[in-house]
This record gives sequence, structure tokens and C-alpha cells, in this order.
Amino acid sequence: MRTPLPFLKGHGTENDFVIVPDPENAVDLTPAAVAALCDRRAGIGGDGVLHVVRSAAHPEAKPMAAEAEWFMDYRNGDGSVAEMCGNGVRVFARYLQHAGHVGEGDLAIATRAGVKTVHIAKDGDITVGMGRARLPEGEVTVSIGEHSWPARNVNMGNPHAVAFVDDLAQAGTLYDPPPFSPATAYPEGVNVEFVVDRGPRHVAMRVHERGSGETRSCGTGACAVAVAAARRDGADPAVTGAPATYTVDLPGGRLVITERPDGEIEMTGPAVIVAEGEIDGEWLENALR
Repeated sequence: MRTPLPFLKGHGTENDFVIVPDPENAVDLTPAAVAALCDRRAGIGGDGVLHVVRSAAHPEAKPMAAEAEWFMDYRNGDGSVAEMCGNGVRVFARYLQHAGHVGEGDLAIATRAGVKTVHIAKDGDITVGMGRARLPEGEVTVSIGEHSWPARNVNMGNPHAVAFVDDLAQAGTLYDPPPFSPATAYPEGVNVEFVVDRGPRHVAMRVHERGSGETRSCGTGACAVAVAAARRDGADPAVTGAPATYTVDLPGGRLVITERPDGEIEMTGPAVIVAEGEIDGEWLENALR
């Protein structure tokens, strides 16, 4: 029988993850194994897996090892590999603190979208430096049923289409990926955010995450929404010279997003470890096949 594998469960504004500590990158997490772990009925359940690996031990992260000791090898709930997950970075940092690898203050975490700076505050909130947004040119449209909306194309290291709507219910169930056009805009799929206004620099959103379906929260999505809202509102920090801060309400909680005049974006919110244990060795043996 295969040796049991330690795991933890955590969430950031209810975007939840199975955490697999594997400092030496010894566990071959196949797409089938990740999907099995994330299965909410037959597995542990989660929107994705946070595979915790030392940067020096992972071929994709070795070039970043001098800047960041730890690499977030993130996988979507369907087993596919993802570049970045904003809520995942906060939960990843909380795990490192929980495990005694880091304390309060600043640290760096390697991701497929580059090295992210993180600050663990005394009050428990975690701030992540999310880098700069890219805004690819070209018009994009997203659809639900017979309804279509223009969407802002925002890239946060992963692709997003942000649509402002009158009512979040217009997004429907979000079980399936919302159709978009042109197809060439997102050759590898896209995260789609539907957004309504709640007040001055205060919005609410729902999201279909590529590879996971509708989730309770999406950190990179909240950043993309804040960037799109700032451009719509004439509050582009690069133009005004003043930071733009938006409160973003998600089904799972609240995030605060600030974009600075230099383009750097910061995301602040909670992250919680809720459980830890061992994955059964025989079950894991079958899942890894």
C-alpha cells in the first residue's frame, strides 16, 4: 500500500484549495489525481490544488529560486495547469506561515506568472503584489443565452473577460464556460467576470473560472474587474497620477484592490487553513494512475 500523503484544506474568500506539501517535488500529481482530489463528493473537494514545492526542486521554478524559496505549482480543479491564482497565493502564504516556514511580514512566492511579493499583516489579512495588468487590444463579446455584452480584455498573468451587467442573475448558472468572440481572443480559454456597481468604487462580481466553473471567489478576476472599472470610470492611475482602490464583493467575501500609478496592483483579503490530515494511500495509488 502506498504511503499516505499529508494534505491541508484552506480557502481565501471561499475560493477553496487542497494543499499538498511536497518540498522536494517527489509527488507526480497527474491531471487525473488533481481532479480526483478536487472532487467534492468522491475526493476532498476544492477549486484547485496548491502543490507546495521548493523552487529549486521544480524545473519550471528553478530560474526564480534566488528570489523566492517556494513555488506555487497551481492546478485547476479539472487537473489542468494554471499560470496564477490570486486567492491561491494568499492561502499558499498562510500555509507557509502555518507550517513555520515564514512569519509575519514580507515574503516572495514563485508562480508561473512570475515572482509575487506577499505581506502577512498582524491583523491576519494578506496582501499580494499581483504585478501589472495587460490590456490586449481588440473588442471582445461574452454571451449567456440570448444576451451578449461587450467585455474588457484584461490579462493578469492569466486571461480575463470583464463584462458589466445590470444584474448578476443575468450570468445564469455559470456551469459551462460562457461563449466569447472572437475565438482568437482567448486560444486557451478565459476566466469570465460579470460585474455590477454597488457604489462609488465598489462593485460586486460573479466569475466562471477556466477549468473550475463558477467559484466563490477569484483573486486575479477581482484585480481584472478593478482595472476594467477604473478604465470605465476615468480613474486610470497612470493618467490621474493617483492610486485607484476598489472594493470588490464576491459570493465568498470581500477583497480590496489597489492599482498604483506605476501600474502595480495589490490585493488584500483573508486566508484560512481549515483542516489537515492524510490522504489514504490506496485511494491515492488509484488516483495517480
